[in-house]
Amino acid sequence: MRPLTDATPKALLAAGGKPIAAWLVERLAAEGFRELVLNHAHLGSMIEEALGDGARFGVHIGYSREPEALETAGGIATALPLLGAGFFAAVNADLFTDYPFGRLRTALAAGALAHLVLVDNPAHHPGGDFALVEGRVANSGERLLTFSGIGVYRPELFAGVGAGTRARLAPLLREAAARGRVTGEHYRGRWTDIGTPERLAALDAELRGA
Repeated sequence: MRPLTDATPKALLAAGGKPIAAWLVERLAAEGFRELVLNHAHLGSMIEEALGDGARFGVHIGYSREPEALETAGGIATALPLLGAGFFAAVNADLFTDYPFGRLRTALAAGALAHLVLVDNPAHHPGGDFALVEGRVANSGERLLTFSGIGVYRPELFAGVGAGTRARLAPLLREAAARGRVTGEHYRGRWTDIGTPERLAALDAELRGA
């Protein structure tokens, strides 16, 4: 997202006159989530200043501060002390969606380490990530779908990742999926990965009705 992120963290880039993170916080609040944790590294103090403690959204926001970007699994492992002992939902900050987040409360099956929301493959990621076979996520199959960045996880999934270390989420998911311990769903509603200045500009124009 450079040069846009040179002076602004990705989560605060605006679409429709509002930071993309604020759209997500509002959606989560509308679905009844009250305790949120945001992890950040690059220009993180700006995120804390913009979103505050979450009171204006009707939620409480805690912050997991990383000295450097730790990738998804590293960031989650570092934030675990703030997340409690039970399962939790995690959502990438750089997406726009109408997914009904309240569904995540009951999505994680007994014995599963994770539940993933999969979507149709966007033009920029035609190869997909995972297959979905009778509600289970598989590493291969006739049709691959794209991981949306929305999931539910048990802390045990991150047992091998030390706090403050860099680690990617995909290898953990693939290992758990190989053992049949990842469930999933195929969401066909609105989902946009805001990963480039062009896609951000397109979303901004749409939300502004241009």
